[in-house]
Amino acid sequence: MGRFWPLLLVALTAAVSTPAAFAVSGRWWWAAAPALALTCVGGADLVQRRDAVRRNHPLVARLRRPAGGPRPRGGVVREPQADAWDEPEFLVPSLRPVEAAAEPPLVRVGGPDCSQPYDMALLNVSAMSFGALSARAVLALNRGAALGRFAQDTGEGGLSEHHLRGGGDLVWEIGTGYFGCRADDGGLDRREFADKAALPEVKCVSLKLSQGAAPGRGAVLPGVKVSAEIARERRVPEGVDVVSPPSHRMFSTPRELVLFVALLREAAGGKPVGLKLYVGARREFLAVCRAMLAEGVAPDFVVVDGAEGGTGAAPSSWAGRLGMPLTQGLVTVHNALVGVGLRDRVRIGASGRVATGRDVVTRLVQGADYTNAARAMMLAVGCVRAGRCHTGGCPAGVATQDPLRTRGMHVADKARQVERYQRETVRDAMRIMASMGVREPGGLTPAHLVRRLAPGAERSYADLYEWLAPGELLAGPPQSWEADWKAADPDSFG
Repeated sequence: MGRFWPLLLVALTAAVSTPAAFAVSGRWWWAAAPALALTCVGGADLVQRRDAVRRNHPLVARLRRPAGGPRPRGGVVREPQADAWDEPEFLVPSLRPVEAAAEPPLVRVGGPDCSQPYDMALLNVSAMSFGALSARAVLALNRGAALGRFAQDTGEGGLSEHHLRGGGDLVWEIGTGYFGCRADDGGLDRREFADKAALPEVKCVSLKLSQGAAPGRGAVLPGVKVSAEIARERRVPEGVDVVSPPSHRMFSTPRELVLFVALLREAAGGKPVGLKLYVGARREFLAVCRAMLAEGVAPDFVVVDGAEGGTGAAPSSWAGRLGMPLTQGLVTVHNALVGVGLRDRVRIGASGRVATGRDVVTRLVQGADYTNAARAMMLAVGCVRAGRCHTGGCPAGVATQDPLRTRGMHVADKARQVERYQRETVRDAMRIMASMGVREPGGLTPAHLVRRLAPGAERSYADLYEWLAPGELLAGPPQSWEADWKAADPDSFG
């Protein structure tokens, strides 16, 4: 209630000084006039629906400085302008551009073992759990996904009613805590998983191995955000920190991992099942590829996260210091799947630092089939980057479970903003591709992205990285891959 005191004080001042101005002396208008004006301004803050911070902090919120970083304006994220020569990379335009496609393409996700494939949009909502986000934020994202016909990743916190109420397509993420389908022993409850995976809103299942924001460490939800509802959803004590295990208990080797993927796909009725991971050692992912070949089983998709992280969940000393950056991770996963002849059946998603149309196109060039955005989607629902996600004191009602703070968020308005942001960003990506002479993502090649190494020294991605031919690792790996390929063991991650 403390955040409403400024408005209450000016309203009280107006209530006292206005009668005095009429009854005692006109000098009281020096106090009454500004107090009345401020009361009207504060009242307008309380009833408006576009800005949750002003609604939660009337009057005071008008004193804040705009948060830094890209923000959605007119539906698309605009980055601060910079000198073009300060940019280390650029996309290559064509002297013969084409007309942009009228409708953005969809990406068919689902290999030969999948009986219910899903058509994924080029840009989707990345993994953010109910618990990390408020119920209204989750619902706004889901309704936005329904309006724009793209997917929302649930995050590993479970499949809540707020994910289901909006009618949007869902990628149900299963983390090491198996929240939402957790057995008494801490493992997977197969019957509960099958029942929830059969819901029509669930289009895909994502098995999270790791994420760039907290590498080698289970996700953490501070106890201050573990409300009674969150506790029921995750089956954990209320008000106590929730720390997910660092690794899965249902498998311990690459071979067991791919067999577990097959089990989940069967239990999900043939819906696409994939992996989410950040890449540490190339040898580890090659071990998973060897297991795929040995068992004849492959995930339907792999979402690659970057070491850059983005949620603020990781210790600051870890962020960006463990694991490969997203660019290198994407190139590694793409090449590995190409090299073992599985790239045509496994789609790749890119998750991390995706906000603009240029980001989408860049990730497609680097090996992705589609992208996911987290931070930009949070901005679309009103995040002001206050840096208080872990405290439960989010002033915008986005990353908190405080009902007095979440009341400031108007779901319908934020859902429209999410839809508009996604639509305009994808449209921007299609226009960029058209300016490069490409109408479909399949026409993009590594030569379309150039990195500036020094003044006058530029190299395209076609030259910067080694790109394997289909099946090259099986036929005889190049020298640069030979040691990792030989060391990759389908029965050991290490």
